[in-house]
Amino acid sequence: MEFTEDKIIKFSEGLYGFEQLKQYLFIKPDDSFFFWLNSIENPNIAFPLFGLRLVDGAYPQEEHFEGFGIVTLNNNPLKVTINMKAPVYINQDEKSGFQKIIDSDKFPVHYNLFIE
Repeated sequence: MEFTEDKIIKFSEGLYGFEQLKQYLFIKPDDSFFFWLNSIENPNIAFPLFGLRLVDGAYPQEEHFEGFGIVTLNNNPLKVTINMKAPVYINQDEKSGFQKIIDSDKFPVHYNLFIE
């Protein structure tokens, strides 16, 4: 995949479970509500993301960063979940990001993104 330097987001600590991977492409397909975070060091690793403020307008934010939840995809839309417990925060202007754990039972690891 070809890309320009302005698409790279750097995570100094990596993501949980993938600490060795520090650089990702931040991709937003035109026809989707989902974003993708694709590792540059290992292109086989990609995470679908969804904006957490779309799920909860009062979701905790970090100054100058936008919060995203990693999505667990499933063929059954009712089993698609988003991780609200360990958000990925991205600053698109500074090209940096980090992940942290929210210490609150209000935000589950597996929040159903779609309901009947």
